[in-house]
Amino acid sequence: MPLQVRDLQEGTMEFVFSQEQFQEAWQELDQPMLLGGWELFTESMGITIYRLYDKDSGLYEYKIFGVLPDCPPELCADVYMDLDYRKQWDQYVKALYETKFEEGTAVYWEVKYPFPLSNRDYVYVRERQDLNIDGRKIWVILAKSISLPDCTEKSGIIRVNGYKQSLAIESDGKNGCKVYMYYFDNPGGMIPSWLINWAAKNGVPSFLTDMQKACNNYPHKKTKY
Repeated sequence: MPLQVRDLQEGTMEFVFSQEQFQEAWQELDQPMLLGGWELFTESMGITIYRLYDKDSGLYEYKIFGVLPDCPPELCADVYMDLDYRKQWDQYVKALYETKFEEGTAVYWEVKYPFPLSNRDYVYVRERQDLNIDGRKIWVILAKSISLPDCTEKSGIIRVNGYKQSLAIESDGKNGCKVYMYYFDNPGGMIPSWLINWAAKNGVPSFLTDMQKACNNYPHKKTKY
């Protein structure tokens, strides 16, 4: 099955992600890979979340499947990539911007945490590919944390390492999109496991709902998708 890259997001490190990783992401839309200990975690608002226990960290990896009605896939990908716009609709963003380094562009992201917890921040690279798979248009975005000498840790903020995320989107055959997301990070610090579980169970569906609203209100939306 040939992979045809229509567009590669500019300003990212070349060869950070392999074509196999992009393929693994979009194939989850067809056949979710849930062997090896993945368990159903929760279902809410049309979103299904599975999780897998990671022995090394004592935390869980997550896979999310769902549909965003009235949100065309290309629009969803554009909104997801637009950092300036996310600062308007994501209430948990404290800081979010691109930073240049020798090999390309990374993203710095500080996330608000409720008192008395410390905020967390991320430094990561991301890559978007718009694929044509035998006539199917699929948008895939991959991201992972990196360490940059110029982005040192800040006092009072806990740096998140080991962050990984995959997102695959295609049309649902109507006016919306099918979504697959993989997510893992280690927030560090002394956060109770019940709070991490609550955030995963409630935060992911809430984020996707907010993202759907953001798609509807996107100021750079094309007249027709």
